[in-house]
Amino acid sequence: MVQLYDDERLDYLLAEDAMHIIQSPDVFAFSLDAVLLAHFAYVPIKKGRILDLCTGNGVVPLLLSRRTNASITGVEIQERLADMATRSVKLNELENRLTMIHGDLKEMKTRLGHSTFDVVTCNPPYFPTPAKTELNRNDHLTIARHEVYSTLEDVVKACKLHVRPGGKVAMVHRPGRLVDIIALLRQYKIEPKRLQFVYPKRGRDANMLLIEGIRDGSADLMILPPLYIYNDDNTYTTEAEGIIYGKQ
Repeated sequence: MVQLYDDERLDYLLAEDAMHIIQSPDVFAFSLDAVLLAHFAYVPIKKGRILDLCTGNGVVPLLLSRRTNASITGVEIQERLADMATRSVKLNELENRLTMIHGDLKEMKTRLGHSTFDVVTCNPPYFPTPAKTELNRNDHLTIARHEVYSTLEDVVKACKLHVRPGGKVAMVHRPGRLVDIIALLRQYKIEPKRLQFVYPKRGRDANMLLIEGIRDGSADLMILPPLYIYNDDNTYTTEAEGIIYGKQ
């Protein structure tokens, strides 16, 4: 039996799913961006190696484990979150395929090697480090949301370091950082190949983007159809419902 601490709770991984995940409203609870990333990213079905950077409580590796038999490694700098992820892996009896590491993504070369993963995914901090007066009073949330310990360039550099030539890198981020993302991907020889914008509703501005690149790939960017999350009556669109309920 896996022990829960403080205000931790067990949630279903998806709306209709037998898997559970340990969450805490005061430390970390995953949101839609992680679910969309896990659905968007290419994964080898039968075998291979996948790395998830900024893994939080392990939500993306857990979701990916439903789509692939590959081995999956998650890296998280916050010890409390890494421990939650490790216990969630044990809870779902996935220790033979999923490994969670507490550590800094900038210091994983010795432990994880160079060019050793087929796929690297990442749901990084979205916002530049704010002034002290703008910091969230909750340190866990500040680190998860802001570039306190790793910048966007640190993330892209780590992706390049660990993905094999021809391997894929997938990321979820904010549309306002698109130019920075593409510039950095190309700087580190990861060629953007697929891009999808996510909109809360039709007629609204995009509030998320999903992007995938190939290390040492050739230039050929595909813009996918937009993904709308809600209908006008605030119900999920058919496509969003399929992703959120694990039916796609």
